[in-house]
Order: sequence, then C-alpha cells, then structure tokens
Amino acid sequence: MTSRRDFIATASLAATGFALAPLAACSQERPNGATPEPREKPAGSIADIAPLGGALLMRTIPSSGETIPAIGVGTSGSYEVPLDSAEFASLKAVLKVFFEGGGSVIDTSPNYSNAEDVVGALLADGGWRERCFLATKLAADSRAALEAQWADSLRRLRTDKVELLQVHNLRNMAEAMPYARELKAQGKAKYIGITHYLESGHAETERLMRTEKPDFVQINYSVNAPQAARSLFPAAQELGIAVMVNRAFDDGKLFATARGKDLPGWAADAGVTSWAQMFLKFVLSHPAVTVVIPATGKPERQADNLKGGVGPLLDEAQQAELVAMFG
Repeated sequence: MTSRRDFIATASLAATGFALAPLAACSQERPNGATPEPREKPAGSIADIAPLGGALLMRTIPSSGETIPAIGVGTSGSYEVPLDSAEFASLKAVLKVFFEGGGSVIDTSPNYSNAEDVVGALLADGGWRERCFLATKLAADSRAALEAQWADSLRRLRTDKVELLQVHNLRNMAEAMPYARELKAQGKAKYIGITHYLESGHAETERLMRTEKPDFVQINYSVNAPQAARSLFPAAQELGIAVMVNRAFDDGKLFATARGKDLPGWAADAGVTSWAQMFLKFVLSHPAVTVVIPATGKPERQADNLKGGVGPLLDEAQQAELVAMFG
C-alpha cells in the first residue's frame, strides 16, 4: 500500500465523517425521468462475451440464513419497453447472460410503467421463474388500492407469489406494511421490506428499520453518495436486516464523471477491468450489503456488471480512495 493511498484514505475518511466498515468474507430510480448518461461499451457481443472467470459472490439474508447472489438486476428505465420491440428482444439476451452467469435477484415495481409486464413475459419466455428471486413493491394510498395493485402485480408478473415484497419509498406505511405482513403470513411473499432512494429519506428509513424490523431494506449507496454507511448499514447489521442497494451508478451519472479517468493502479489486483465493475465492487465491499441491483438493457453490460461480483473485494483504503475521487 503506497503512502499516497494512505494519505488519500485518511483525508477522505476525515472529510466524509464516517468510517467504512471492515471488509468481510441499484433498482435504479430515476425520479426526474432523466435519461442516464451512457457508459463506455465493454468489448464483445452476446456471441463472444467472456465468461466470468470465477464464482459469483453470495451473501446471506440474516432473517433466514438463505444465500443469494450479490449482483442482481434493477428494472427502472431499462425494462420499461414495448413487448414487441427490439429492446425487449435485447432484454431476453440480457437475462440469458444474467441467469447463466449465476444471477437470480430481479427487482421491479408497479410504478415502473410496464416493467412488471416485461419481467413477467421474459421469465415466462425463458423458463426462468423458478431460478428467479423476484422482488416487487406496494405503492398505493389505501387498503383497497393496495389489494388491487397486488392482484395486478401478480397478473403482470405471471406468478402467484414473490420472494420479496417491499413498501415503495415508505409510502403509506400505516396500511402497506400490515398488508405486506398478511401476504407473508399467507405464503404470498417470502420476505418483506422497505425502500427509499435518497439521503433525505435515510433518517426515517432507519427509524422504521428499528420499529418495523423488516427482512430487507433497499437504499441508495455509491462512491459519490456513501452516506448509508454512516447509520443505515450499521443499523442493518445490528438488527439483522438484509440490504439491497439501488443507484450504485447514480442513474448513470457516474459514467459521465469517470469518462477519461484511468482506473486506479490497483484495479488489476482487485480483478477490475471497467468502471462499472469498480462501482459495484465498492458497494459490495461493505459487509452489510446483501445485493446490488444495477439496471441495463444491453447483454454485454450485463456481463460486465456480473464481473463486479467476482474476485476480491476492496479494502478500506481502496474504498476511501474512490470516495475521494468521486465525492
């Protein structure tokens, strides 16, 4: 470890005011409807995508002991496409790469226009439902609306149950969370959770983690927004709550910031060959994180994302250096 890295790590940790946890072992929301900045296209095509070169990292769900792959799929934006489109055909290739690479977690929502329809059709067409850890959300303002929305989600997803049912952005918690618990008791959802996607929601999210004790919490975390490591991640570890991370690429903005930047000199030692892999390894290097859910509609990028969950993770100094670069 170089003295320069030591200096950067110390300065960064002091500036950000939090200590990154020791090494152990997102759905990306686009609330403004903005189109993410493009990232550099990895070399290769669906016909010659390189194999992962190792096993995909697995993480444990604290409430049950079940393990799931640490790289998942988000569906905001990328999966909001017509069912008869070229984009839908591309998503078939995306999920082929994903499942054959060892992935299983797909996160969606009735709020993502027709994404549930697309996910349901893709899983049915590919015969992948039994291999999928399927997550969706409740997002409605009355009990009647919640019940109608849930029935519609099952129809659109072409299933009779989901692995994870989350209250979307803490909406109508007073009715949505009890309903989610009822569905879990009925065997319609294996796990229940809560979600948010902004730092402004972190305090309320932590409060609800402590009072509701969900199985999962979904929250934003990235090299340029590492605030969740201050309180939410320690709270999740304390309470035994699994963490799903969204916005790991900051809705694609990180690729614009990284354009023209060289990877750090230690990237090869970490098995990293792209910024996408680096941003995902940063997220997974916090031991509280169970799974990260980047979204993409391109198979070569899906393959690149999976590689972020293979090989060694980043040490504290490497994580802090990235925060200093992008914070």
